[in-house]
Order: sequence, then structure tokens, then C-alpha cells
Amino acid sequence: MTKRDFPKIHFYDQDFVDIYDKTWAWIQDCWIDGSENSAIEGKFFSYPGSSVVHQTAAIYSSFFLVYSNRIYQAHPTLDIFYEHQEPNGAIRCAYDIESGQPVMDENNPQGLGIPLFAWAEFNLYHKSANKKRVKDILPILDKYIAWIDSEFRRPNGLYEAPLSVTGMDNAPQKHVYYPMDFNAMMAVNVLYMAALADILNDKEASFQYKRHYFSLKTRINDLMWDPEDGFYYDIDRHQKRLPVKTIAGYWPLLAEIPNDDKAERIIAKLSDPKFFGAPHPFPSLAVSEKDFNPDGAGYRGSVFPHLTFMVIKGLERYQRWDLARDCAIRHLYFMLDSMSPDGNHHKGNLWEAYLPLAEGPAKWPEKEGFPRSQYLTYDALSTICLTIENIVGLRISLPRKTVDWIIPNLEIMGVENLSLKKNMITILSNKSGRGWEIHMESEKLYYFTIDILGKKKKTLPIPSGKCSMLIDKL
Repeated sequence: MTKRDFPKIHFYDQDFVDIYDKTWAWIQDCWIDGSENSAIEGKFFSYPGSSVVHQTAAIYSSFFLVYSNRIYQAHPTLDIFYEHQEPNGAIRCAYDIESGQPVMDENNPQGLGIPLFAWAEFNLYHKSANKKRVKDILPILDKYIAWIDSEFRRPNGLYEAPLSVTGMDNAPQKHVYYPMDFNAMMAVNVLYMAALADILNDKEASFQYKRHYFSLKTRINDLMWDPEDGFYYDIDRHQKRLPVKTIAGYWPLLAEIPNDDKAERIIAKLSDPKFFGAPHPFPSLAVSEKDFNPDGAGYRGSVFPHLTFMVIKGLERYQRWDLARDCAIRHLYFMLDSMSPDGNHHKGNLWEAYLPLAEGPAKWPEKEGFPRSQYLTYDALSTICLTIENIVGLRISLPRKTVDWIIPNLEIMGVENLSLKKNMITILSNKSGRGWEIHMESEKLYYFTIDILGKKKKTLPIPSGKCSMLIDKL
């Protein structure tokens, strides 16, 4: 399989281009083919050597596999979970590849997973425009939410869930009964369920999901927001806030829960070295916390790429494109510099988690095999997804026929041969004798918005064929 099958990116730092290309090559190892004897058949995404397929991998991988020009499909791994739905609506967080049986552990006896299917499906819809899929999966996801509500929602409207569901089981807060991150994830999920219902023009379903969302948003703001500290906290059984600042406090941004004032206060902590403004964005525990460990020690300071991805996507919801891009670039430099101690980025591995204050993989001697190398479920979110969406700055919606290019300033960069269903597009900027030019090539008409932050914003219909535009003439 040649690299040119995938979309090519152009960027002034060749190391970013190289790691992007390499990630596509490495994904081949994660593309598992269920054997004839195994219960889970067909091809799907999983960590090499793993005996189980995880809900986390299905959801997060969909965000970068949509850019593979359909070489790797994003939906089959998600479909494994939908096909295993039980009559009561339950979908478990992991299934054994050989037997197809759910895999539970004592810390999470119901096998509850991160409830983010609707977010993944909304993103898939905008990259594939497959309305039939939305129609097919909405009843499955509706039953799934009903199961979570019946088992985990408490009379106060919030959800009790084991800490191990979101993976942050060794974060230093004790007596957590209502985890901040799980409750915000449920808000994200019902918010996108409403958006999926809107795609089908199902007004009744959309209304019910929005009502669910606003009720949850109100409870989170009432009970989990600390007005003095300007932060969202987990709460205990008695609804008392547990004042430990973890990265979980940023999930509300993605769920659009804080108003602008609250958002400003928690976003300010991302640049403050006392809190989350560590050299490598973003540590899983605030630097000022007494349990913060510069070695990372799991969720006591390690930088996890999927959580940095979540914070950056949350910043986008509040139009903080500049900060999102700056953090994405810094994060990628740290990932590159951690690959090889001698600075040779052509050797070495990506890692599941990183040190917060220096280059290198995180350390957690108590946990065998941590951090996993080439853990692409998390890493490819940075090397592919953040690279296209935040560093190069492209946002694409097939059903809307729109491509938005949001950049703080003009640089030599772009994407080449990105497949949007049957339409291949190329968008490249470079400097010629006549000034900054953008060259475009496409097979079908689409609407292109260029937004040079604070300087210029313009939307133009781009016809099929080749064309170029001079920025000074816009």
C-alpha cells in the first residue's frame, strides 16, 4: 500500500508530514482481520495483540479513519458494538474477539463504556453524508441511552459511574460518586443525539434529547461548578464537590456547558503554569495539586493524547482557534521529540502517555506495560486528526458541501487528494511573485470559506476543475 493512497499534507515542518505519513503505515498493524473461527468477523481497528475490541478504540479511531480515503473504513468497528446490543439496550465496553462475549472487570461490573457514540456518528455523517446510516443507528443509540439512564442515572439527574469507565481510575480524588467526565460525556452524547435527530428532521426526538441535555447541563452547572475556584469538580455521594483539578474538568467545554464567563475562567488555566499550562499540553492533573507527579504516574500528571484532543475540540466550541492550534503544534513537537532521545525522529515510537514537563514517555512503575508504544487509538488523533483539522486548519462537511480553512496567518501548507465521498479535493497555499496564492482542485462544486483570524473572512463557491486565488484580491 503506497503512501499516496492517503491524502497528503503539506506543512513547513517536514517532521510533521513524516509522522503523519508514518502513522498511516502503522495503522495497517491495527487493522485486525477476525479469523474464521472467531466470533467477531471482518476487519476492524484494535491494538495489535489485544484479545478484545474496545469501545474506546471504536469511537476514537473513527475520528482519524474518516481521513483514510476509505482505505480503512471508520464504521465497522463501531458496528461490532451495535451488533452486540442486548435486548435491554446494553452495549458493553469490550468484547472478546474469539468468543464475542462481553469482557467485564470487578471495578466496572456492568461493562459501561464511554457514552460517545453519537459524537462519533455525527462526525462520520459530515465526512460521508450517509443519511441512511443515521436512520439505522438512531434507534440503537436511543435504546443504549435508555439503558444507561435506567442503570446509572440517579434522582438528582446526574449519573453515578465507576472511575474505571473513563480510564482515570488512579486519579487522586477519593470518594467520587458522580464523576465530572462521565456526566459531561453524557451531555455530549445527548447533544449530538439531538443533532442526529435534526438531520432526519425528527422534531419530537430532537426536542426530547434537547430537554435531556438542558436538564443535565443545569445539574452540572448547579452542583459541579465551583464559583470560587472557577472550575468543574467531581462530587461525592452527598453532592459535595471534591476540589481536585483534573483534566476531566474540561469535558464540559466539549459539551458546551459553561457560559462564556465560566469558559473563560477554565480556559485561562490552560495557559497558567500553576494549573494545566505545563510545557507539554495538557497534564491530566493540575501541576499545583499535591499528588502531581512529574513522571506522570498514570493520571497523576501524564499527558494523554486523547485528552489533549478533547480539550482542543472543546476550545473550538468557544471559537478559540488560535489557542487550539498553538497547543496542537506544541503537543506534536513533544510527541516527536519523545520518539528518540538522540533527536532522530525516523527511529522510535509514539506512546500512550507522555511526561508533562519534559520530552519522553510517561512513567508509572506500578503498572506493567505502561505506557504502550504505538498506541494509535490515542496517538493518531494527534498525528492525523489534529494535524488536518487544527494545524493545517481544515474543517469539512460533505452534506453542507463546505470546506472551512481557519488559520491565524498564511503559511506554506495544505492538503492534497482528500476524498470527500466521490470528490477529491486539493487546497494548497504558497507564496508566488504575486503574493499569497491558494491553489485548488476539485471534481465537484463546493463552498470554500477562508478565515485568516482577525484579518479576512470570505466564502466563495469553488467550481469543479483547477483554480487559484490571490489572497490580496479577496
